[in-house]
Amino acid sequence: MAAKKILMLVGDFVEDYEAMVPLQILLCVGHQVDTVCPGKLAGQTVATAIHDFEGHQTYSEKPGHNFAITANFADVQAANYDALVIPGGRAPEYLRMDSQVIDLVKAFHADNKPIAAVCHGPQILVAAGLLAGRQCSAYPAVAAEVTVAGGQFVPASAGFDNAHVDGNLVTAPAWPAHPAWMRAFLELLGSEIKP
Repeated sequence: MAAKKILMLVGDFVEDYEAMVPLQILLCVGHQVDTVCPGKLAGQTVATAIHDFEGHQTYSEKPGHNFAITANFADVQAANYDALVIPGGRAPEYLRMDSQVIDLVKAFHADNKPIAAVCHGPQILVAAGLLAGRQCSAYPAVAAEVTVAGGQFVPASAGFDNAHVDGNLVTAPAWPAHPAWMRAFLELLGSEIKP
């Protein structure tokens, strides 16, 4: 398998499992991953949050870990990467207001590079205007945004473990979908997947 260079876009209160688990999987199979956050430098961290499904009307949130930033956001150019990963949590809600984030995501999309967005990550795809006429899964609370943006929302399965691929976009409703969306994302990257 050819190693790819992947960018992961995070911010404070990114969902812990949706940042750390994909990072470890991608590194495990030999890819290089740079993690970036607007306003943060390599060597700094973002705080993560752990979201869980405990029988309430919505997910619960608990403090997570410090997640390492490995590259300077100001220096990042889409041309230097093969793919983009956007984890969920609360970070996408405010990252989508940063014009440099939007320009970066649009540049990945313009070059038809694989983009994975999980949980609330598709909020950034909405803000970048990338979902018109596209199908997209996301956390159910994001369904209205996907629809208003002209996209077709793909509902979560009962276990929140499904993923959806539409061209270069791989989307999923939450961290229980890691096996499904990571498999699809690795296939888009051209990786061999062995059972």
